[in-house]
Amino acid sequence: MSNKNIVWHEHHVTKEHRAAIKNQKSCVLWFTGLSGSGKSTIANAVELKLNELSKHTYLLDGDNVRLGLNKGLTFSDTDRIENIRRIGEVSKLFVDAGVIVLTAFISPFQKDRQQVRALLEDVEFIEVFIDTPLEICEARDPKGLYQKARKGEIPNFTGISSTYEAPKQAEIHIKAGALSLDQSVEQILNYLNLNGYLNA
Repeated sequence: MSNKNIVWHEHHVTKEHRAAIKNQKSCVLWFTGLSGSGKSTIANAVELKLNELSKHTYLLDGDNVRLGLNKGLTFSDTDRIENIRRIGEVSKLFVDAGVIVLTAFISPFQKDRQQVRALLEDVEFIEVFIDTPLEICEARDPKGLYQKARKGEIPNFTGISSTYEAPKQAEIHIKAGALSLDQSVEQILNYLNLNGYLNA
C-alpha cells in the first residue's frame, strides 16, 4: 500500500558528486550462480583488488545479509523474491552513495535479477554469472548443503529441488570451472577498466 504523504527528498549532493571525489563510477557487480559456485570467493578477491586500487567498495554477501537485514526470511520462493528485492534497494542506495557494491547471492530467478536491474541506470547493473557446473558445486559442497538437500533435509534447494535460471546475457560470464581464481578476478577487473568504472 502506497503512502501519498511520503515524497522522495532530493539531495543537494548528487550521486555524481559522491562518485567523482572517489575517482570512480558507482555500480553494482551482481554475482549470481549456484551454491558452491565460487560467488563469495571471487567477489571477496575482486573487492580486495579494488581496495588495493583505493576504490570505495562494499560487499553484500547472502549469508551475512540473512543474519541481519533479512533475518526471518525463509528459502521459500516468496521469501527468496523478497530477499532479492531488499538487496536491490540497498544496492541502489550504495550506488547513490558513489560506491562500487558487490553482491554475492544465488538469486536464482531471472525476473528478480531483472527487477534489480530496473532500479538502476543502464550501466550501473553489471551481472556477473559465475558459471560452475552443478557437479563441481556439489563436489565442493563447502557447507554440506547439497548432501542434506539430496537427503531431503533442505527443501527448495537451488539446483536440486528448486530451479536456477541462468543469465542469458550477463555482462560478465565467468566459466569458473575452467578458470583459476586469479583469472576470474582479472576478467572482472578488465571489464571495469575498459568500461571506465575505475576512473571518474
